[in-house]
Amino acid sequence: MTVQDKLQQLQTLFAQMERALIAYSGGIDSTLVAKVAFDVLGYKALAITANSPSLLPEDFEDAQVQAADIGISHEVVATHEMDNPNYTTNPVNRCYFCKSELYDALKPLASEWGYAYVVDGVNADDLQDYRPGIRAAKERGTRSPLAEVGITKLEVREISKLLGLPWWDKPAQPCLSSRFPYGEEITVEKLRRVGQAERYLRHLGWSTLRVRSQADTARIELPAAEIPTFIQNTDLAELVEAFKGYGFTYVTLDLEGFVSGKLNQELPFASSMS
Repeated sequence: MTVQDKLQQLQTLFAQMERALIAYSGGIDSTLVAKVAFDVLGYKALAITANSPSLLPEDFEDAQVQAADIGISHEVVATHEMDNPNYTTNPVNRCYFCKSELYDALKPLASEWGYAYVVDGVNADDLQDYRPGIRAAKERGTRSPLAEVGITKLEVREISKLLGLPWWDKPAQPCLSSRFPYGEEITVEKLRRVGQAERYLRHLGWSTLRVRSQADTARIELPAAEIPTFIQNTDLAELVEAFKGYGFTYVTLDLEGFVSGKLNQELPFASSMS
């Protein structure tokens, strides 16, 4: 089946829904869902973004800009997962409590405003990963159009490019809480310093990256092929000084390179836990 066929199936799915409220983070997956929903449903599609300390301010701004570019109505709600110790103690199923907070906020709004469906940006590949948040969404009746049609991560980019979306190659940007090893408490201050560190690296021109945080140590992840250039072209002393200013004591570079979801490697049975 071609990506054009899958796009047509996605369009048909939204036509059958008639009205849809999209859990919209501004990431490439949920933005594609918002785009297709708006193209099919017009004003009967609504995108809602949850703003919280785990979302980088610039990612929130991107979400607003992209929604305006698409033309879809866009609302913002505040979520309060940081008030829940089941979330802040950072257990292996932390995402379950985050998504529970999100969909417990969105479901009543959908009911009040007359939207029969709440949908998210989960794609077919996500179903093969350890994603406890997917269970929270399913428990609350959320649908995942991309996964239902069988659209993979790569196909999300292909369809986005096909539709002329300028952010089709935007790097994945999971929430900042994913930068901490399971079991380490998450605080607003820790989220802030990780966000500042990643922003610093982006301003240097690096786009695909993570700054993993463990206690007082920042561990920089970049694609392995880019590490030699990074070392040669970066004023490392200046970088270390900046990171210490954000609150880190030690700054390291992960020589294995960037690996999405690296902290899940410590969960050998994660795929059976979702």
